[in-house]
Amino acid sequence: MNKKTVKDIDLKGKTVLLRCDFNVPLDENLKITDSTRIVAALPTIKYLLENNCKIVITSHLGRPKGEYKPECSLAPVAKALSELLGQEVKMAKDVVGDSAKELKANIKEGEIVLLENVRFHKEETDNDSEFAKELASGCDVFVNDAFGSAHRAHASTTGVASYLPAVAGFLIEKEIDFLKNTIDNPVRPFMAIVGGAKVSDKIGVIEALLDKVDSIFIGGGMSYTFFKAQGYEVGKSLCEPDKCDLALSLMEKAKTKGVKMFLPLDVRIGKEYSPDTEVKVVPFDQMPEDWEGMDIGEKTIELYSKELQGAKTVMWNGPVGVSEFEKFAIGTNAIARVLADLDATTIIGGGDSGAAALRSGVADKMTHISTGGGASLEFLEGKKLPGIEALQDK
Repeated sequence: MNKKTVKDIDLKGKTVLLRCDFNVPLDENLKITDSTRIVAALPTIKYLLENNCKIVITSHLGRPKGEYKPECSLAPVAKALSELLGQEVKMAKDVVGDSAKELKANIKEGEIVLLENVRFHKEETDNDSEFAKELASGCDVFVNDAFGSAHRAHASTTGVASYLPAVAGFLIEKEIDFLKNTIDNPVRPFMAIVGGAKVSDKIGVIEALLDKVDSIFIGGGMSYTFFKAQGYEVGKSLCEPDKCDLALSLMEKAKTKGVKMFLPLDVRIGKEYSPDTEVKVVPFDQMPEDWEGMDIGEKTIELYSKELQGAKTVMWNGPVGVSEFEKFAIGTNAIARVLADLDATTIIGGGDSGAAALRSGVADKMTHISTGGGASLEFLEGKKLPGIEALQDK
């Protein structure tokens, strides 16, 4: 990575504004159900503590859309972080108000203050310069370690870099190095599994991967657009008829480049979109009009599992079924288990795929699970990430 990191500048005793991605899932009792993103930030936080920094952390959680929502408060994160670090993390009641100003003014070396959810202010997503200036006030250095938000040009990811020297934390460095090395120098055979709901969300990724991989496996809601494009009945399945020509052109591009593109042989279908609907498995070309495709079937699992055995590098982005419904998580869980057993570099592209790997119980067997779904997608497409671009060059 050609950007400066925390190791490239003198931090001793400095007040550091640290942007983390603490957008963690909470249950109905506001208990954190997956603390992966908090744990991922610990190496940078601990390094700053070792350098006697005063640490002011900012993050978002959920989508409060510029107003205070108690269910989006970072209070549960402050509690979890305190427990993980074994020291108190002081929680500000606001972001740029009296509470934040007072805690910032009185912070001592080795102490941590967590500001309230930065997205309680619409100025955050507007990348408002005055708001960014207030956020940066009282700090000496900006460290961005929020890879999950690196594709957003917000006040706390890019705006503050106009007012403070800006460098990357260890998580951003690790994410970029992993993704870049995998894409630029993969050990072959290099295979990709692309799932998720829509072809339109993944066009850029599929096109970029077709220039790099030896095989690509399609699953999830997007596979029905590929079927529709070939003239097959897809029933009530998720489908983008206006993207049929695109699906055909991607198949043609794969053929031209000598990339094996695999589509499901059979599909697990439901009578309706619900966790307890009636289920059956049918060949991909025998979909009833009033049923909905929700997962890959046994023959597809068998084919994909067999073909993946030879892989040395695998990139997985997007579940291959409605994996949040137990009845339709069979394909995704099976793929996760296959990847866990491979003697290969396995990289999971964050977001829903990361959650699926976690639910499958094999997350610890993967080489790397990205903390950023959207950010890793845009990076794979070759797009510039504003949160990285704003950092100082080495």
